Amino acid sequence: MLLPAGALLLAFPLAACGSESDSDESAEDGGASPAAEAFEPVTIEHAFGSTEIEEEPERIATWGWGSGDAALALGVVPVAMPEYSYGADENGRMPWQTEAIEELGGEEPTLLSETAEPPIEEIAAATPDLILANYSGITEADYEKLSKIAPTVAYPDQPWATPWREVITTVGDALGRSAEAEQVLEDIDAEVAAAAEEHPEFEGKTIAAVAVDPSAFYVYRGADPRVEFLEDLGFTLAPSVDELDTEETTFYYTLSTEEVDKLTSDVLVSYSPTEEAAAEVDEGPAAKAMQQFQDDTVARVVGESLVSSVSPPTALSLTWGLEDFVAALVPAVEAADAQG
Repeated sequence: MLLPAGALLLAFPLAACGSESDSDESAEDGGASPAAEAFEPVTIEHAFGSTEIEEEPERIATWGWGSGDAALALGVVPVAMPEYSYGADENGRMPWQTEAIEELGGEEPTLLSETAEPPIEEIAAATPDLILANYSGITEADYEKLSKIAPTVAYPDQPWATPWREVITTVGDALGRSAEAEQVLEDIDAEVAAAAEEHPEFEGKTIAAVAVDPSAFYVYRGADPRVEFLEDLGFTLAPSVDELDTEETTFYYTLSTEEVDKLTSDVLVSYSPTEEAAAEVDEGPAAKAMQQFQDDTVARVVGESLVSSVSPPTALSLTWGLEDFVAALVPAVEAADAQG
């Protein structure tokens, strides 16, 4: 399963559920706790039309990013979900997925091959009765093939562009757990708000978020979920981010080495997959040109799993990485305060 565009930007450069009466049986079959309310048929609109879900799904497969996490957060273990390499543990899953699956118990999901296109035969072999691909890059041809296996939910508009909150609410609707999905979001917001309250020094600090590789310098725009998360913690997007914006893509743009010194901010957040990559950034031309590096007001977010946890966030990943992410911000903010 290829990572979504947000994670690729760093990588390249850079279940079942059952009714109350059969909850024990469903747990043995890889499922989890039953839905709180009786399932009501639902129709979900998406880029390729609409999908009707007539009965409560008992065997869901997920493809893409975030859908499996949303199901797990709602107490449902998918029968099949993507395998990952970037940021994954020895199980081929993201670490927060492994933690959730171990907590829920039951049969472990089949891991689908990490390929650009959905592995149709592998998905069919898992015999799902619902396929969730609402944050993915499937084509209409893929959708038609998947729909022959089971009702399939695609993304609402563009591939790899579904807002992470909408990923959660759509999965909640599809599983008949809309209220639970809203509660998941409220719990996430509460944890982020608590972190912001613990760090009032974040409030009002201007920030720019970047990813750097030997050949390019990428700046995340205000619409990127990484930036939105930073704003939730109290930061303000630096005016220079908009002033230099080339509108190259929806979520980021490339900045030439000759212009990086114009990307001014109180704090610069730099995402790197490894310590070695972070060291290369520190020694590169951008670091020599930017005041943030000279003032040591750079927050280095390092590690494939931690970077992936906000690229974009999911129902499980945001709170999983929150403590380490905040810890990476604190020294840079303290240095910014020392600069006056």
